[in-house]
Amino acid sequence: MIRSAMEEPRRLIVGITGASGAIFGVRLLQVLQKEGVETHLAISRWGVRTLLHETPYTLEQVQKMASKVYASQDEGAAISSGSFLTQGMVLCPCSVRSAAAIAHGHGDNLLHRAADVILKERRKLVLVVRETPLSDIHLENMLKLSRIGAVIFPPVPAFYSLPQTIDDIVDQTVIRVLDQFGIHVGSHTRWEGNLSTGGNADRKSGKRRK
Repeated sequence: MIRSAMEEPRRLIVGITGASGAIFGVRLLQVLQKEGVETHLAISRWGVRTLLHETPYTLEQVQKMASKVYASQDEGAAISSGSFLTQGMVLCPCSVRSAAAIAHGHGDNLLHRAADVILKERRKLVLVVRETPLSDIHLENMLKLSRIGAVIFPPVPAFYSLPQTIDDIVDQTVIRVLDQFGIHVGSHTRWEGNLSTGGNADRKSGKRRK
């Protein structure tokens, strides 16, 4: 007997790879936890190494921010199946190695397999690709991914909000990433079309300058 239609869950897959910028993934998990979104987390082996090198957080602390955690080599996990319903997946940050693996269908770990599933099911896949400069290979892989439905989202900072700290820059990127999934978090960093006259007074008050 077929059950009545299920309501789409507020559920997101979060992958953290070995690219620099692990703090983006950590902050993303913190915001999703606050917003009551169910998160399914997988961190690659090099993602763990980068997390410990770049942030003050331990692996255990970050895992506790997620609703469910999977080993990166567990390709039998729930998120490796298209029948597991989600709003999509974000790799934050996403290494160019992972982008290449996904672009060419090499599901050699759970992150790559889960991303492949998201693409085949036509769900939203956001790749926060962190690399510079970009070679022709990187660009060709990202173009291929974009053409098959992925959103390429480099964590490029916006300065119109006059960020005062690294946290301000990280938060602005995370908020924009979540917009891609229809999860809209209120923030003073959103552009409202107002220009200021510049100067120290405007900086202290948070006004935007010309």
